[in-house]
Amino acid sequence: MTYIAGMKSFHGADGSTTTHGFDRHFGARLDALRAHGNYREFVQLSRIRGAWPRAHWHGAHGVREVTVWCSNDYLGMGQHPDVVGAMANETTRQSAGSGGTRNISGTNYLHADLEAELARLHRKPAALLFTSGYVANLGALTTLATALPNTVVLSDERNHASMIAGLQAARVEKQIFRHNDPNHLEALLRRLPADRPKIIAFESVYSMDGTIGAVADIAALARSYGALTYLDEVHAVGLYGRQGAGIADAEGCGDTIDIVQGTLAKAFGVIGGYVAASAATVDYIRSFSREFIFTSSLPPPVVAAALAAIRAVKATDDRRAQLRERVARVKAGLDRVGIKYVNSDSHIIPVLVPGASRVKAVARTLLEDHCIYVQPINAPTVPVGAERLRLTPCPLHDDAMIECLLAALTDALGRLGA
Repeated sequence: MTYIAGMKSFHGADGSTTTHGFDRHFGARLDALRAHGNYREFVQLSRIRGAWPRAHWHGAHGVREVTVWCSNDYLGMGQHPDVVGAMANETTRQSAGSGGTRNISGTNYLHADLEAELARLHRKPAALLFTSGYVANLGALTTLATALPNTVVLSDERNHASMIAGLQAARVEKQIFRHNDPNHLEALLRRLPADRPKIIAFESVYSMDGTIGAVADIAALARSYGALTYLDEVHAVGLYGRQGAGIADAEGCGDTIDIVQGTLAKAFGVIGGYVAASAATVDYIRSFSREFIFTSSLPPPVVAAALAAIRAVKATDDRRAQLRERVARVKAGLDRVGIKYVNSDSHIIPVLVPGASRVKAVARTLLEDHCIYVQPINAPTVPVGAERLRLTPCPLHDDAMIECLLAALTDALGRLGA
């Protein structure tokens, strides 16, 4: 029997194949996760049509109805009649799938329609669809960072894992600036040669803390130092700005952002990602991004649903206004019952419960005793010691649901002595 790093190989002494050594290694790593309280367990849910944010929890003791308080379907568009209807109609009219990559057999006229709609939303000349926001960041950043020799990327220290993955894949120099700190960013920019290609990669809403980025200040710095701006707006599109274009639009600096990256899977309630930028930039990504070229395209029913969602969100501010009111009401309620939370100007409300086992215990109590689903957030999504419950009110959480949440949190945290 041969060994690889203390682990049995696939080939035994008799030439047979075995995975036992690998399985033991994997099992040991998983046991370590469990020991530290970081092993992820998934709660099986099914949404109740027409009753969101209510869902059915399929647990060990049968099916129970729960209220979901941690979804990224921020406006409840996943069940909007126009969105559901568009998806159903297109499935009947065309097919369930796209047929392959857009370069070979998967290009559909709806892809072009959706890209044009996204370009209009962000007031950019062009847009390009990806299968998810993660893939959009991975593909676009890898492609852009390697487009010019000696490029350096300046990245906010709390950027999403997908942005980090894109920069790692590009294998270019990366300099990290302190979270949301334009002064530190400028200090780094000042040390770089004026003619060196520079990309500043940052977010508009940071999903774990709810922080809103210093978008206008960073955009101004980029112009001063000749840097390209790459702004991840995934937790802002649909929610802020004129017709839901995002934070850059809300702050009046959308025209100074070079590349906007967004998602269709959060406020728009479907699935998919995209970038919007100049025609040349979008065409370059389309032509060179392996993540775009070699991935099957979004199915026509999904694209039709996304188009319906964007148009519905653009047509009225009602749901965004309702969301703002619900967020304010939850925060006021938390203040009233004395539960501390990370306050920000965004729609995300983190309740810190340090300790992986502690936050999991609170989440378990909420689910099992109060029929409230909030997924615990632990490492590596957040640093060790910064574990939390991430509350995301939506326009459809009514007053009774909010009061139930407050009572349940008071009970669950009280059991921990928190």
